[in-house]
Amino acid sequence: MPAWWQGAVIYQVWPRSFQDSDGDGVGDLRGIARRLDHLRGLGIDAIWISPIYPSPLADFGYDVADHCDVDPAFGTLADFDALVAAAHDCGLRVLLDYVANHTADTHPWFAASRASRDDPRRDWYIWRDPGPDGGPPNNWASEFGGSAWTLDPATGQYFYHAYLPQQPDLNWRNPAVQDAMLDVLRFWLDRGVDGFRVDAVHHLFEDLELRDNPPDPDWRPGMSPARRLRRDRTMDQPEVQSAIAAMRRVSDGYPGQRLLIGEAWLPIDRLMAYYGVDLAGFHLPFNFHLITTPWTAAAVAGLVRRYEAALPQGAWPNWVLGNHDRSRVASRLGGPQARVAAMLLLTLRGTPTLYQGEELGLADVPIPPELVRDPWEQRVPGLGLGRDPVRTPIPWEDAPQSGFTSGTPWLPVGADHRPLHAAAQAHDPDSMLWLYRALLSLRRREPALSLGPIAAVEALGDVLRYIRTDPADGRRLLVALNLGDAEQALDGGGTPLLSTHGDFGNPRRLRPHEGLVIELD
Repeated sequence: MPAWWQGAVIYQVWPRSFQDSDGDGVGDLRGIARRLDHLRGLGIDAIWISPIYPSPLADFGYDVADHCDVDPAFGTLADFDALVAAAHDCGLRVLLDYVANHTADTHPWFAASRASRDDPRRDWYIWRDPGPDGGPPNNWASEFGGSAWTLDPATGQYFYHAYLPQQPDLNWRNPAVQDAMLDVLRFWLDRGVDGFRVDAVHHLFEDLELRDNPPDPDWRPGMSPARRLRRDRTMDQPEVQSAIAAMRRVSDGYPGQRLLIGEAWLPIDRLMAYYGVDLAGFHLPFNFHLITTPWTAAAVAGLVRRYEAALPQGAWPNWVLGNHDRSRVASRLGGPQARVAAMLLLTLRGTPTLYQGEELGLADVPIPPELVRDPWEQRVPGLGLGRDPVRTPIPWEDAPQSGFTSGTPWLPVGADHRPLHAAAQAHDPDSMLWLYRALLSLRRREPALSLGPIAAVEALGDVLRYIRTDPADGRRLLVALNLGDAEQALDGGGTPLLSTHGDFGNPRRLRPHEGLVIELD
């Protein structure tokens, strides 16, 4: 029998912006519980909740001060337990973000580590003497701009941080660190969590010899300053696989097929290693390549073929089109093609992950400079790297602040989002929400789409097409997607099951910006 997650659809909740229950302008756990009916009605199977841990919010929760508690802004452990119970009662699984690479600089572990060179926890983080010139030990760069090393004047050494100085990296080569972080997994698994998305796992280890990262000849002005260097010495080091295997052993020790997903932005060939030897690594190493692939039929068909061909024997694929770090689908592709993209994501072979608001067709929200909250935009302004535009509150209804909060939201509700609120779309058969519900319902009814093999992936001009087959009875479904703005002919026939235009469509032609699922004769 397939594992539950193989036929599942995962929905990412960015909790600060999902639903506020107490009027402080910040979404919370009780707010998520309040909107479980929306998620159940949508037809997804699991929610992945971005960080809810106590945090000073230098990077909005990815700087964790205590891995085994809930930040008061989101509620309490009792609120979390109630959410898990309520989600399980309505058939939804719950995944958490596991921030393994670093902590907040306010974490008790780091406070002890920086107190003295002789402290027992000194080696829980990565400390090094200054370089020969008295500056940082090498040229490693922070993902958010500037050096990845910060001097601690009191002890005279630098500590390493792949991200902000307020996010010092843990030393996973220290067995005590690994034991403590694996205990974090056990803490939440014991509370009934169904799995984890492991954040920034490819940063877990760095070169022991502290060799410089080489320059990247492909870097150009306007790109992130951190990309001036290839991250050969600070990312995807060999030891990461043993750490992932240790995480997997912990999750496998619990009943119910607990799921491990890994965040690693890597080329396809390197990503495959994250499934682990004999598939004992991540169940799903996140596949982000649809986000960065040019939106043409030829490019997407080529990506699908390469990815499928690279998968280890028995490995299960997965696809992602958007998340809390990247521009929304509707902004990248435009509204009409966002509908086509929804059909693509939910009909490719593998487990898809949706980001909150994509089911409403939301676009990026421009954030005035005085309201910017994202540290990346604050440190490297003007390059379009800021993530605030994709993290704004969800519009739920025709009400003040679109029903997100009774107070002032932490980021503004998008003016263009107000007419797209969920309550209005729920009754509009032409809406994006209606389409997502129809797609998810079709996927649930058709084993060909949820579990079947994929074949005949090809591009014919602007048309991307492929065939999904029911693994039990052999029924074949053709998925045909028009990635262009002109009508396209389709050969063959069959019975249309769903069109992105809200009707059944015509099995012999595709209208501009139309996707069709057709049962073949």
